[in-house]
Amino acid sequence: MALPRFFRPGVAWFSRTLFFRRVGPKVMPPLEQMMVRLTKGRVQLSGLLLPSLVLHSVGAKSGLERDVTLMYCPEPTAEGEKLLITGSNFARDTHPAWTANLMKHPDAAVSVHGLRIPVHAEQIADDEREAVWRTLEENWPGYRGYERTSGRILRIFRLTPTVTGDELAEATTVLRAARNAPDAGRTTRRRTSSSG
Repeated sequence: MALPRFFRPGVAWFSRTLFFRRVGPKVMPPLEQMMVRLTKGRVQLSGLLLPSLVLHSVGAKSGLERDVTLMYCPEPTAEGEKLLITGSNFARDTHPAWTANLMKHPDAAVSVHGLRIPVHAEQIADDEREAVWRTLEENWPGYRGYERTSGRILRIFRLTPTVTGDELAEATTVLRAARNAPDAGRTTRRRTSSSG
């Protein structure tokens, strides 16, 4: 079950502390991997707090697929369900590698609730950043504190599903359910989309 919104400000505050920024990068990835193994991919640890996805991107240097679990912010639009992801990197002073991957190879995929969805990544332009930050902070109060602490401009990306027809309908259903579910952190095994 996902953490109720009432508790998010406190957890958001803790996640920005110096202690968490030092310990989190070492502890969280192995814990995420252990949770995936124990639950056979049905639960993502970070997904217990906020909607989470697994980003499948192509390495900017290696050309190999790289997977990383990230929190995301749902962005319902007139054109359909989109996703916002931010390269906060635990407020460290370097951009996470996955942001360079998306800049070089914007066509990627995400797994949400077990469904793999091909997406196209677009980096948020300067003239849209303030509006996007308001959306992000509605979902995760105080999140912009990571930008101030890191001393760099965080890279933010909008992910747009690139499937059509029945696959788009299925992706939209899954993304809407993830956005509206009280247990947004739990995932279920589903078939993966054949495109991507």
